[in-house]
Amino acid sequence: MIPAVSMLVIFAAPALFAQDYSPEPAEESGYADSLAVADTASFQIPEGYELADSIIFVPALRVDTALVGKNIFYLMPSKADGDAADVHIYQSSAIVGAMNRSFGTNSSRAFTGYRVRIFFDNRQSARQDSEAMMESFEKMYPGVPAYRSYVNPYFKITVGDFRTKSEAMSFLQQIADTFPKAFIVKENIEYPVLDREFLGSQDTIKVLRKTEEEITL
Repeated sequence: MIPAVSMLVIFAAPALFAQDYSPEPAEESGYADSLAVADTASFQIPEGYELADSIIFVPALRVDTALVGKNIFYLMPSKADGDAADVHIYQSSAIVGAMNRSFGTNSSRAFTGYRVRIFFDNRQSARQDSEAMMESFEKMYPGVPAYRSYVNPYFKITVGDFRTKSEAMSFLQQIADTFPKAFIVKENIEYPVLDREFLGSQDTIKVLRKTEEEITL
């Protein structure tokens, strides 16, 4: 087990970076207690630090991120790329322009769906209570997005991104025992994950941390 220390984990799922990072001595570099490291072969471990295994949760791709930076018209099979056949698409520049404009506007277009609200309160302790519930939910349901907001005078927590009310109802039934006051709301949502049965995966990374004798709690 890694000791409980303040963590600074910097990553871009699923790969972490720091391949070209060459740290200064620990007393001069201003390190946090730990830092995610990708290229352990060429990484220079500073004095007073060590590399240890840590586990992260990598969220699954969402519908609008699966083809980020890609154009389906340029993803056709090609023998030059080792495919069995060549597929060519012949179309006018007007169609290409229309598609590119559509891609540009879709990124900011609102998507209406459903979420489940698990917290809605305006008591004096609402801020602290909502923070505690948010943390508890994220531990119990990693991969299910949770959104905490404040609209005077209420603190709110809504969870999930569901296309239909029936999907939201199904999830509400799953959490009913833990969150008996939860209810469904209709609002703008983020694009749902591609596969609701696969919300993400765990991955092991190397973390640069202070050796135990160096850690000050």
